[in-house]
Amino acid sequence: MILGNYTLEHGGLKFFNPQNPHFIAPLWYIVFCLPCVDKLPLSIRVLLEAAVRNCDGFYTKEGDVQSILDWQQQQNKAEVPFSPARVLLQDFTGIPAMVDLAAMRDAVAKHGLDPSLVNPKCPTDLIVDHSLQIDYSKCAIQNAPNPGGGDGPNQSHGPSRSTPSRPPSRGGSQCGGQRGSCSKAACNDPPSSSGQSPASVQQIENTPLLCPFHLKPVSETETSAKNQEMELIRNKERLQFFKWCSKAFKNVNVVPPDIGAVHQVNLEYLSRVVQISNGFIYPDSVVGTDSHTTMINGLGILGWGVGGIESEAVMLGQPLSLTLPQVVGCKLLGTINPLTTSIDIVLGITKHLRQAGIAGRFVEFFGPGVSQLSAPDRTTIANMCPEYNATVSFFPVDQVTLKHFKKTNFTQEKLEVLESYLKAVKLFRSYEDPSEDPEYSEVIEINLSSVVPYVSGPKRAQDRVAVSNMKEDFQSCLDEKVGFKGFNISKEKQETRVPFLHCGQKYELAHGSVVIAAVISCTNNCNPSVMLTAGLMAKKAVEAGLVVKPYIRTSLAPGSGMVTHYLSTSGVLPFLSQLGFEVIGYGCATCVGNTAPLKEAVVDAIKQGDLVTCGVLSGNRHFEGRLCDCVRANYLASPPLVLAYAIAGTVGIDFEKEPLGVTPEGKEVYLCDIWPSREEVQQTEEDTIISSIFKDLRGRMEKGNTFWNNIECPDSVLFPWDHKSTYIRSPCFFSKLSKEVPPPQSIENAHALLFLGDKVTTDHISPAGSIARASAAAKYLQSKRLAPREFNSYGARRGNDAVMTRGTFASIKLQNRFIGKSGPKTLHIPSGQTLDVFEAAERYQRDGIPLIILAGKDYGSGNSRDWVAKGPYLLGVRAVIAESFEKLHKNQLVGMGIMPLEFLPGQNADSLELSGKEKFTITLPDTLSPRKQLTVTTSQGKSFIVTALFDTEMDVTFFQHGGLLRFVARTFLK
Repeated sequence: MILGNYTLEHGGLKFFNPQNPHFIAPLWYIVFCLPCVDKLPLSIRVLLEAAVRNCDGFYTKEGDVQSILDWQQQQNKAEVPFSPARVLLQDFTGIPAMVDLAAMRDAVAKHGLDPSLVNPKCPTDLIVDHSLQIDYSKCAIQNAPNPGGGDGPNQSHGPSRSTPSRPPSRGGSQCGGQRGSCSKAACNDPPSSSGQSPASVQQIENTPLLCPFHLKPVSETETSAKNQEMELIRNKERLQFFKWCSKAFKNVNVVPPDIGAVHQVNLEYLSRVVQISNGFIYPDSVVGTDSHTTMINGLGILGWGVGGIESEAVMLGQPLSLTLPQVVGCKLLGTINPLTTSIDIVLGITKHLRQAGIAGRFVEFFGPGVSQLSAPDRTTIANMCPEYNATVSFFPVDQVTLKHFKKTNFTQEKLEVLESYLKAVKLFRSYEDPSEDPEYSEVIEINLSSVVPYVSGPKRAQDRVAVSNMKEDFQSCLDEKVGFKGFNISKEKQETRVPFLHCGQKYELAHGSVVIAAVISCTNNCNPSVMLTAGLMAKKAVEAGLVVKPYIRTSLAPGSGMVTHYLSTSGVLPFLSQLGFEVIGYGCATCVGNTAPLKEAVVDAIKQGDLVTCGVLSGNRHFEGRLCDCVRANYLASPPLVLAYAIAGTVGIDFEKEPLGVTPEGKEVYLCDIWPSREEVQQTEEDTIISSIFKDLRGRMEKGNTFWNNIECPDSVLFPWDHKSTYIRSPCFFSKLSKEVPPPQSIENAHALLFLGDKVTTDHISPAGSIARASAAAKYLQSKRLAPREFNSYGARRGNDAVMTRGTFASIKLQNRFIGKSGPKTLHIPSGQTLDVFEAAERYQRDGIPLIILAGKDYGSGNSRDWVAKGPYLLGVRAVIAESFEKLHKNQLVGMGIMPLEFLPGQNADSLELSGKEKFTITLPDTLSPRKQLTVTTSQGKSFIVTALFDTEMDVTFFQHGGLLRFVARTFLK
């Protein structure tokens, strides 16, 4: 029997390498006889297996295998390659990767070579899930979609979107049903000029009263269908390109829209645990263009997020190069409190590990507490790995994992092979047996008994707040100066209350009022028990007579149809809908800033009182301004707590002492009255989470949808670029590509494009969300004769470098020290003018002036968006000088040929008395090496030393080629 590169021989597993017959090593000897293997962390054993299997003497050498075997001595020192089994792309970050490959084909063809040489060698899955927007929500269709900051309801562009007048009916019927229904007075309308109320204007026979934001009541199914319909129509050009990719490139599988969120599909359908291909068997592993790829580690599958350019290299057969990591053993002890959800455990572990300072390391969980965590619990914990800056959070496969696999359509034969193989190569664990515990670089103990319900915010995931302290903590946020927690609201303004009208009813907003409440089940809320807790709680709330105020923008975005299936099967979905949490579709929505605009009356009230209103979501991203420009405080919370705060209408509540609401009979209802027991949730989960859920997903995966199936695409090796397209455009990364590597060039007399402080995130750098009408990207789209309603979003236009470059550093929250206030502006130093960042960069490039960026600590924390490097590169940035970098972003800069330069310890721009307005010259030696120290001189006569953060020789090679893309292209030319 052949098991990968292993054959059963003389009672042991024997390894052979068909690419290198001289390297034949008995695997049984490596695995069973070398004492060092028994003590290797299991995540390192996966790296070892990949190195042994791919040892070809070129990319992977025998010395690399030996370095991994000597992990205890080589950790944090040796550079080793890793070839994952597959690549995972989502459409926002996947489309630029595929556009780059299409452009690389053009470059290869121009040199007279066969363009089909440019083809992914590593199996690649691309999931279209990030383009969904909430055009329709609650129980009624909005007049018209708002595609990425477009105009209001009178400017529709979808099918059958004409806007009727708003005639009231004689019967006074209501729009919207019980929650948020419109009274006889049209919503938010002032009296007419004649002094009559809208309800008394001319009536039209047999025409029901319509809210100005609604056409008619519709079912939840139709609401979801309408959102999906608009997604498909809006993104047709992108979908045509994706379909061309699936046909033109080998090893590319495109999962069409309306299937599920990327990570959910990865967990439910694409994960294999062990790969069986052409008679070979080996551990499943993956890298993805999203930092939350790490959630797959909860199933014992090694994987993490990389930038788009790094994923392209893997797709083309290049192994990842990484410094052999330190592995922190996280020992879980104690028992879980019955009221504690997996989200609480996630936030507790996030804060604990963040404080431990484990950036760039692997985390591997062990100890008796692990056995209490279900497979969904583990993926939930692994998902938040980027928030505490670890590379992966690995849960080795055990009996709990196997039990989970039995529910996911794994055949009995596959399970037997899986278990036998993992045990043979010592990748299977019994957490109850301490004799199996590996040796770790460091051990951190966490007692699960100490974890209590938490939320996280108001601006950062690591700022955890116990629910019992939430009211007091929010008050302190109002008091504190503006920063990561504070809003600096004066005492006399903290009691401000602003009344407003909504659907004929009078409401009022105050500091802490909830205006956005989104239940999201993708990534860190994929756990069925958490969603079922929210559903059962909704049922109890409705039965108690509680409601959610209708002006709150509520939504339910399941990570996949699986979630809708079990919520429906368990009977709780109608109760969620009755509270306003209606399924709006499948894909990223609120998390990526695709929330539909708040009601105008709500926005006006917020602005009038300068209120710190709140968004509460069960997602993983909540930087200030991300959900909505006018919502300043945002909290991550478990789905049931999202419901609780939505019902309460404010975050300024003590759930233990104050009621959520009052029943129509006047009875006060507290959170403990409607919170379901752990036993109730577990029983419901057992009754609903069955194999039919996964069969349903498989069926939808194989069937696709009619719109996708009917899309026509070009049948050609080279993509026929449409120069009129504003979605897909050939980038200029391969312009003037030579076969030979140019010599390193020093940076002379560069200006600083931006002078930034600490904690600059990828949300500040990379374009995301809607396209502001006054932005440089909007001006570009308007020059292409597009109306604001047609702008769509930055994510949807990620395949157009002209849009993305103009959106780089376009965040309204960017704090540029040249300007002194937040906004996407900078100082054009030669002229002294304040310009949009893109306009200033354009002037510098026109004048042939190279650019750098000055920054503080933790530059580039956040998502693994490749445009955080591509955008600055196209703006003309040659180097970033910062106090420290987020490791992932540092790698992205190197991959685009931008130098990440670090001030020496204890130094920064202020200590060196840099104004940022000097000219900077960075001298490069003829030969670069990892961690090389370079001299920077200024036009003011100062000089200082920085460290070039090239961690490996491969980093140096990529930089010398002008980035990873040019390096890969030259491999084809040679």
